[in-house]
Formats: sequence, C-alpha cells, structure tokens
Amino acid sequence: MKTKHWIAFIALGVIWSSSFLWIKIGVQEIGPTSLVTFRLLFGALSAAAIVSYQKASWPRDWKTWVIFGILGPLSLAIPIFFISWGEQTIDSAVASILNATVPLFTLIIAHFFLHDDKMTINKVIGLVMGFVGIVILLSEDLLASAHNNVIGQAAVILASLFYAVTAVAARKYTKHVEGPARGAAPLITATIFMLLAAPFTGEPFKIPTLPITWIAVLWLGVLGSGIAIIINYYLLHEIGPTRTTLVTYIFPPGGLLLGIIFLNEQISWQLLVGSILIVSSIVVVNRKPKA
Repeated sequence: MKTKHWIAFIALGVIWSSSFLWIKIGVQEIGPTSLVTFRLLFGALSAAAIVSYQKASWPRDWKTWVIFGILGPLSLAIPIFFISWGEQTIDSAVASILNATVPLFTLIIAHFFLHDDKMTINKVIGLVMGFVGIVILLSEDLLASAHNNVIGQAAVILASLFYAVTAVAARKYTKHVEGPARGAAPLITATIFMLLAAPFTGEPFKIPTLPITWIAVLWLGVLGSGIAIIINYYLLHEIGPTRTTLVTYIFPPGGLLLGIIFLNEQISWQLLVGSILIVSSIVVVNRKPKA
C-alpha cells in the first residue's frame, strides 16, 4: 500500500476501535433500533455535508441508486443492527473477536468474485496470524465471558458475513462512482431503510436523555459512520476488500490501548503478544509476492 493508503487505513482503525464500546453504552438507554437509526441519520447528514463541501457530484442514473439502495441496508443498517442487538447480551470484547471474522469471509468471497483480489499464501497466513493474535489478546475477556448468549454471538457473526459480502459487491458494482458520494449514498439509503423498518422491530423509539448516550450517538454517527464509511469506500476501491476489511484486526488492540491510556489499565503479556501478531499479520498480507 502507498503512504496515503496507510494513513486512511490507520485513521479508519482508530475511528472504529471504540465503536463496540460506544454501541454498548448507547444500547443501554435507547436500545438497538433507536441507536442504529440515529447513527445512520447523523452519518448520512455528515457525509452529505462532506460531499457538498467538496462539491462532488452525486450519481445521476437510477441504476446506480438501485445498487446503493441494496448496498445501504445490507452493508450498514442490517449488520449494524445485528451487532447492536447482539451486544445487549454479549461483551464488547467477544463482539470484536467475532467481528474479526470479516476479512476471513472476505478473502474467500473476493477470490471467487473479483479478478484483482485473489487468495494468496501471504493473505492466508497473515489473516490467520491476525485472528490468532486477537484471540490471544482477548483471551482473559473470553474466559470471563463464558456465559455469553449464543444467539447474540450468532448475530455478530451474521453481521460479519454481511460486511464481507457487501465489501466485495461494493468494489465490483460501484467503480464508476467517484469521490465521497460513493460513501454518502449508501448511508442515505440505509437511513431511509431504517426509518421505514424501525416501526416493525417491535421496539419503542427512544430519544437519548443522558449526555453519555448523546456522545455515543454522535461519535458513532459523525465519525463512525459519516467519515468512516467515506474512508472505507475509498480503500475498497484503492486496495481491495480483503486488505480494507483487515482494519477489523485493529479494533481489539485499539480498544485495549484506550483503556491503558485513559483508564490506567495494566499492560499484559496477552496485549504484547497479540498486538505483535496482529501488526505482523497486516504486514504479511500487504507484502508483495516475489515475481
């Protein structure tokens, strides 16, 4: 990857590292339906503001909007709802491990549907190394969370599969769309979908009353959705789905580092060994094979 790609990749990882924590905070007061709706709404507004500020052009043909009409709900509304719903019964550490299956799913799917993102020995070794690193990194949390709800875990794994499939589809079917509009468009369609679907979830719509919940909603909306999705779509088309979804490997060490910096948590051997494996995996996946 080029320097600009590494900058975007790291920025995306930093933004998304705390997402599971903010989701856990948000669902405690307003539940998954309200949280996802607010998140997507603020994400769509902030992404549209970026498109307007950069004077970028929106898609003008109905076929492209049909594509985004499908990608929006499948890549954003539905998987985000599954994760938010699942985190009502499972710990954020477990959710981040299960979410780290995204690049593993993507590796397989991209191999069969994209000509420029094939499975290589470097990718396989790197992705397995990274996943093992995440399991080691969060091993203490896993042992302490043995009581976690199986249905909640299944919801997060299903969300990961949605992310993988739609990452490949986005690369394949949105190449002709340029600039930040290709990230803003699915946010708009996902928001419309969520507003229409919310009354049928059987969950009352709630407006946050606690300041910490508003912080969670705004962080997840403006940064975690609006800015992050634009960066995500940029990377999907620049470096491919497999390398882009590898950003999920940054989430667990990022979350633990935040705990060390702001909560005075202790550095453990799991953090050191797991982080080394994760960083090494990213290097291995991005290393160019010899001719």
